[in-house]
Amino acid sequence: MNIRNRQRGERAWATRAHDGVPSPGGEPHVPRIASRRDLLFRAGMGFGGLALSALLAQDEARADAGPEAAGRSAANPLSGRSGHLAARADSVIFLFMEGGPSHLDLFDPKPELQRLAGQPLPASYGRPITAMGVSSNALLPTKRTFRKYGKSGVEVSDWYPNVAKHVDRLCVIRSCWADGLNHVGSVCQMNTGSILAGRPSLGAWVQYGLGCANANLPGFVILLDEKEPIGGPKNWSSGFMPATYQGTQFRPDGAPILNLAPPETLSGAQQRSKLDFVQLLNHRYGRGREDFTELDARINAYELAFRMQSSATEAVSLAHETESTRRLYGMDNPVTEKFGRNCLLARRMVERGVRFVELYCGTGSQWDAHTDLEGNHSKMCAISDLPVAGLLTDLAQRGMLDRTLVVWGGEFGRTPMSEKGIGRDHNPYGFTMFMAGAGVKAGHVHGSTDDLGLRAVEGRAHVHDLHATILHLLGLDHLRLTYRHHGRDERATVNAGKVVEGILA
Repeated sequence: MNIRNRQRGERAWATRAHDGVPSPGGEPHVPRIASRRDLLFRAGMGFGGLALSALLAQDEARADAGPEAAGRSAANPLSGRSGHLAARADSVIFLFMEGGPSHLDLFDPKPELQRLAGQPLPASYGRPITAMGVSSNALLPTKRTFRKYGKSGVEVSDWYPNVAKHVDRLCVIRSCWADGLNHVGSVCQMNTGSILAGRPSLGAWVQYGLGCANANLPGFVILLDEKEPIGGPKNWSSGFMPATYQGTQFRPDGAPILNLAPPETLSGAQQRSKLDFVQLLNHRYGRGREDFTELDARINAYELAFRMQSSATEAVSLAHETESTRRLYGMDNPVTEKFGRNCLLARRMVERGVRFVELYCGTGSQWDAHTDLEGNHSKMCAISDLPVAGLLTDLAQRGMLDRTLVVWGGEFGRTPMSEKGIGRDHNPYGFTMFMAGAGVKAGHVHGSTDDLGLRAVEGRAHVHDLHATILHLLGLDHLRLTYRHHGRDERATVNAGKVVEGILA
């Protein structure tokens, strides 16, 4: 019996007991109101029932969201919380190279690919399904030069000379794999765990599990370079969870947040009064519409926006950054200025307690090198190499790298088989990502692909495993972080995945 029907039955029973005589059809007579005092007494009992129903509804909503929702403030679902484990990281900076960077030309040298250049893929490798059907095409050798760097001797190509100087800080994972063949599904999976839209993004799960460390800034921030990534906002959405947990997109040029500054003619007191009135109307409208989470998100967003007017303006202002810091990120060069600015903003965000910052480099799949690998990757590596290295340097110099997890990678890698003789097709079967900072082994290479770099074969790490590991480093157990949806406990790792123990320090 639902709450409303139960209350009807209780009111009917109470009325029958008070009047003493039921109606012939079993329904109570209309009660007689003897006095004003009697009216107030009966009305007061009704108000008590309304209060009780509201409390019961809140309890049911918390129960439906699962055990993870326990302890959350209804007034502020983003209030800070402790995780399940001792956290190694306070924040994550995810550097998303959209389009699929070639592991074979950046971090995973393959002498056998050079030896068999121009020959077909050996029959022993089978015929993998590819997006453009290149499985029978000739093998394409790399034109890049690899060398060992640092004390660890990790090999990196000449396309990433500045990042290569940081290999003793990197944990290079050469055995990643995923499920999607095209960009829209694969970008979606790297963000949400599924090639199908509709699930919460990893950043949303982090906000749900840990809340915000800074009440005056969003806990999950998106920084784009030029345009939206393939799939758009679904990549940072909250899916079936309340909209409050979705990412906040910052603009690449001008004011990162539109309409953040109030009109000059509006005083702080006037704005606060105006906001209070809007919130009153929102709360009134929200009564009886508890499932309409977009309204709750809007209410919280209004309050956050009000608080952000001073905090966010300061956070995104680079006025006090030194010229040497700007140069460190490549902001003195038109090629690296835009992505370098976003990398610097990411450092400033985590410095101020933002939990999860995702930066896109090459939105619109600009790393997608089907026909001109050399030209494409030369351009994209020139854009990203110095800013990424600058971010690692800056975090380390400020003592922040020990508590910040930096993740670099795309949605998949590239095939050893050529496309049109000068490009490479999509390869979700084996590719490289790297992590640096909080809790990962430094100067370490984990796993491997086969001799041609087609498939991950040792220490295989699926997208679900990577997500489980990121959550683990933040102090969240991916098996215990649940949200009840349609009667089932859902998890960030789609009820799969395992922590990649081999990369943990």
